[in-house]
Amino acid sequence: MNRAKRILLLILSLTLIVSLVACTNEGGKDSEDASAGDKEQYTFGYTCMTMNNPFFQILEKSIRDEVEKNGDVLITTDPAMDVALQINQIEDMITQGIDAIFLNPVDWEGIRPALVALEEAGIPIINFDTEVKDFEYVTAYVGSDNKNAGFVCGEDLAKRFPDGGDIVVLDSPLMNSVNDRIEGFLEAIEGKGFNIVAQQDAKGDLQTSMNITADILQANPDIVAIMGGNDPTALGALAACKAANATDILIYGVDGSPDAKSEIAQGGQFVGSGAQSPVQIGVKSVEVGYKILKDEAYEERTPVETFLINEDNVEEYGVDGWQ
Repeated sequence: MNRAKRILLLILSLTLIVSLVACTNEGGKDSEDASAGDKEQYTFGYTCMTMNNPFFQILEKSIRDEVEKNGDVLITTDPAMDVALQINQIEDMITQGIDAIFLNPVDWEGIRPALVALEEAGIPIINFDTEVKDFEYVTAYVGSDNKNAGFVCGEDLAKRFPDGGDIVVLDSPLMNSVNDRIEGFLEAIEGKGFNIVAQQDAKGDLQTSMNITADILQANPDIVAIMGGNDPTALGALAACKAANATDILIYGVDGSPDAKSEIAQGGQFVGSGAQSPVQIGVKSVEVGYKILKDEAYEERTPVETFLINEDNVEEYGVDGWQ
């Protein structure tokens, strides 16, 4: 090969190398730009009023399944009905660098300091199941139509007792979801001849409800029905009624939990539950959360349907799991 040919081949080789390097650099720049808008991994926080309630256990699992299948992380805390502890736990999650939080408050008013801290940290709040009072801090809300869940129970009661009667209401004023349910229940029975002989705070807890109901039964022998703000409350009232042999008193709850559905299926005195779906609340909460983080359009409020489960339709929904 003569000298001229060698020089020509050398020039062509150098030109090819430069072109390849340029393409590689361009590809690297494009990849870098493409990944700059999306984090490799998101970290979410989860906090609810108590993990002692099967409803919140299923809801947390629903959220965790959706988050983890995307390769992301969920940090779960349990304040065990202590709002001060919930605020501290949220502050800890902020320091851990969460990108967004799924939040259900112990106290819909008392949670405000945590909402302020989250806003200052620029962390979106997906408020679920129970609305906070200071809603202006919330990015989005996902929850059941709680008022309707109580209304369908009251509606059923009015059909069973067209002449009314003495009833008991077991509420939980710190839980706004329960407030909405009781409001719906009372609206459904208004003007139907019902007399509330006792209305007390059962704190959404089975044991507390059982103890309260036992005392109420001793002082009120003519009760025809008890409305519980959630299924654990209703199940506590049921246990107290059974212990006192007060088996003619009808029991209503809200949740549509497997335990409640099992009692309803037996055809006993637990006759209805305003059912909701923790699975769907979880799925929809995660959908909204990702839309927020990815700057996509989302609904500020996402309602989840509620309906009455009673002896007529309980088999349709099954007693082994949540709907």
